This record gives sequence, C-alpha cells and structure tokens, in this order.
Amino acid sequence: MADKPSVPRGTRDFSPTEMVRRNFIFDTIKSVFRKYGYQQIETPSMENLSTLMGKYGDEGDKLIFKILDSGDFVEKTNSYKKVDRGDFVEKEVLLKDLNDLYDYYLIGQHNSSAGESLYPAQISSTLNKIIDEWNSKAVKYMTALFNTKSFTSEISEKALRYDLTVPFARYVVMHQNEITFPFKRFQVQPVWRADRPQKGRYREFYQCDADVVGSDSLLNEAEFVLIYDEALSKLGLKDFTIKINNRKILSGIAEIIDKSDSIIHLTVAIDKLDKIGLDGVTKELMDRGFSEEDIEKIKPVILLEGSNEAKLESLRLALINSDTGLKGCDEIETVLNYIANCPLQTANLELDITLARGLNYYTGAIFEVKTNEVAMGSIGGGGRYDDLTGMFGMKGLTGVGISFGADRIYDVMEELKLFPAETAQSTKVLICCFDKEGEKYAFPIVQQLRSREMSAELYPAGAKIKKQLDYANGKNIPYVIIIGSEEMESGLLAIKNMLTGEQEKKSLAEIIGYLKNS
Repeated sequence: MADKPSVPRGTRDFSPTEMVRRNFIFDTIKSVFRKYGYQQIETPSMENLSTLMGKYGDEGDKLIFKILDSGDFVEKTNSYKKVDRGDFVEKEVLLKDLNDLYDYYLIGQHNSSAGESLYPAQISSTLNKIIDEWNSKAVKYMTALFNTKSFTSEISEKALRYDLTVPFARYVVMHQNEITFPFKRFQVQPVWRADRPQKGRYREFYQCDADVVGSDSLLNEAEFVLIYDEALSKLGLKDFTIKINNRKILSGIAEIIDKSDSIIHLTVAIDKLDKIGLDGVTKELMDRGFSEEDIEKIKPVILLEGSNEAKLESLRLALINSDTGLKGCDEIETVLNYIANCPLQTANLELDITLARGLNYYTGAIFEVKTNEVAMGSIGGGGRYDDLTGMFGMKGLTGVGISFGADRIYDVMEELKLFPAETAQSTKVLICCFDKEGEKYAFPIVQQLRSREMSAELYPAGAKIKKQLDYANGKNIPYVIIIGSEEMESGLLAIKNMLTGEQEKKSLAEIIGYLKNS
C-alpha cells in the first residue's frame, strides 16, 4: 500500500501564490536593508552542535534539533555496550575472578549436552545471578548514557540552526580578518526549533535579521527605527508603533528601590502591565518579595504618560540617584533627536518603560514593533547587545540588531488585503494557438516577449481554445494572445484582456508596447 503523503509536524508547504507573496515581503525588506548599506550573508542550515549548545539557556538547548551522525550510529551505540563487567557488579559478588569463572561457565554450558558437569550447581546459580545483575545494571547504565551530553556528542556532532544570531557571531569570529568593521549584515533564512507546534508557531520558520557589529554609535539605533518605518510603510501598513526602551533604564528602576538582584522579577512583572493591569502587576511583585514601599516608588515610573519628551523628563527626576538609569535616558534622548530631524513616514515612535523583551540578552536599546490595525503580537523586535562574539573568544565587540517577523507580517497583510494584485499572478501573457503550425509561428514570439522581461507562456498545441483560456483564468494570467491562420497571414494578433473580456487585434510591436504600459 502506498504511503499516505504528509509533512513533519510544525512544517508547511507553500503554494505558488504564497511564495510570490512571501517573496514580495522578503524583497521589500531586503531592498531597504541594502539602501542602508547592509550586505547579505548566508550561513549553513546546520552548525556544529558545540556552536549552538549552551547559548540559549537550558530551555533553549532542549529545542535544538540535533542531527544523527550518519552511517556508523549503530556501531557507535554498540561500542558503549562493550564495557568491562566490573562496571556493573560489585567486586565481592564477582568472587575471585569473574572473567575466569565466566569462561568456566561457558565451557560447562557448551559441554552440558554431552552430560558432563564441569562445576557444581551452586557455582552455576551464582554465575546466573551475576549475569542477571550485570544485564540489569547494563540496561540502566545504557539508558542513562543515552541521556547524557557525552553520549549525545558521540552520535551527534551537528544540529539545525536555532536562530541567525549565534551563527552570525560564529561567522564574524571566523571571518574577522576579511570583514570591514563596523560590519552591517542581513540574513533571510529558515531556522528550526523542536517546539510544540500550534497556531502561529512552527518548527521550521524564516527569520529576517539585520545587525551591525563593531560600533557603539546610537546612529545605528536611529537607522533601525527608520528601516522599520520605511519597510513596513512600503508593505502597505498604515498604523503601527515602534516601541523603544533601554535596559539601563530598567536597571536604574531596580537600583532606586535597592532590588538590582531582582531585576528579572521586576521587569517580567511590569512587562505584563497591558495584560493584567496595575493590580495584577502589584500582586505579582508582592508575591516576589517586593514591599508596598517599593511598589509605590516605581508606580509613577511604570505609569508614565504623555509625549516621549515628557516621559523622559519624569524619568530623569525618578532616576536622579541612578547613574545607570540616567545614562539610559541620555541614550534614548539621542535616538529621539536623530529621528526628530528625519520625520517618520508612518510609524508612531513610543518610549515604553514596560518593554522588557530579551532582558538577559540586551544591554542597551530594546525595540518592539506592533501593528494597530490587526490583533497580532509583535511583528518585529531587537536591541543592543554587548560582547556578541565573546562566546567564541572574540571579546568586546558590541552590536545592535533587529528582526522582522515575516510570518506574522504575512498574516497581517493578508487580513488587510495589502498584497498587490500582481502578486496573485506569475505570468503576464499566455499565447494560445489552434494547431502545430500556430505553435511553430508563436514560439519565436513568446521568446521576444521574454527578452523584454515579460513573463510569458506558450500553451502546447492540441488542446481546445476553451481549455487554454481556462488555464489562463486558473493562473490569473491577465492577457491572452490568440493565434490562428488569419493572424499568421495578416501579422495582426488577437490580444484579449481576461479581466474585462475586451479583445482587439494589434501588431507584435503594438502588443509589446501595450503590455509594457499595462
């Protein structure tokens, strides 16, 4: 019986229409990246396991897809079974020499069919007990072994990449002598995570990242705001917010209540303000050991309102005794001043103190982008990180980066019907003919159209014209050229607009001009 076709859970096929639309998103974002001086790189789908492990925390490590070494897996696992019996059985149980006694037992077993008895029954009983115990402990040992990193490293030396950031760090270190710093790169590639599949969450998905490393200038942060604004505006979004915060401000808030060691608890709680409200945040903080006095001190900060400038002014007063917090305010103000001189096309830029994404990872600016037109999570995010390459021995290289959530952007654009009409078609014109003579006549014509960068097809002769027109409708081809004996004789070809149904005869030169302008 034939296998039922399927794809692994958490993965998807993309239809031609979906691919055209996805490429429209990718191409639009890439064009903006290039405009700002970012260069594209690609890294392998798989990395050495040692490159990835330990970079994402315990939970992240569990989601890494490990690749089984090919060919000798069975041989390697069997080699673990060839372990000295003494590893499993207490020495006193083995009598004087387990190996000799075991061989003695085997000889006796071999000759037992001949009625010979080479050892007393009690020895046989003892040996059987030893063997049972050895087998039991061997099973337990092998089970434990399969769950250890040492065993994993023996059968798996590679893994599918979990994100684009760690491979990028590895790339920078390996190619540092070829790179011109600051290095501005972008990547649009798939990543894999062994997560539980659910709506909007896949095991294989694309990331669309841009980073600049080797520069601590806040000009980079300002340009990322402009990149978000321009790219999402070009994609047709009309109402979206770029939220910005700074890790140093969050650290300053923790400092003023003498809770620097509890910054994670603090920021995780206030990050939920829009979901659970002030009462919910207060309860969570108190459950985490914060006092009422602590909460009263930070309430004015997390409930900041007004313009970005007004928020900054209030923050400076609240953080007057925190040098770290004031430095964060200075950095935010610098970015806002850059943007003030380059007005945004569409985006709302909002200072949001409750924004705390990637707190353990980011060291400066933090970004998050949300659309206000559709109920959807963030469609982009990023921030500044210090010592990106330190994990690979290249210390002190600061950087900042952002990512576009291409899958969520796709869903937003589809709901708002923002994809241009041309993304629904892959071919602009189809040439239909009645017979082989017409096909022979049409073949050079379709090549002329293609040479002028028009997507064109020639339907093979033999099918009825109705079937050929149905094919054009099925592929959303907007124009059809029909060639019969009369067209070949006169040189005037019938061109039909499939949307309006209008049909007229034109010369090939006229048709080329008509199609170019339509």
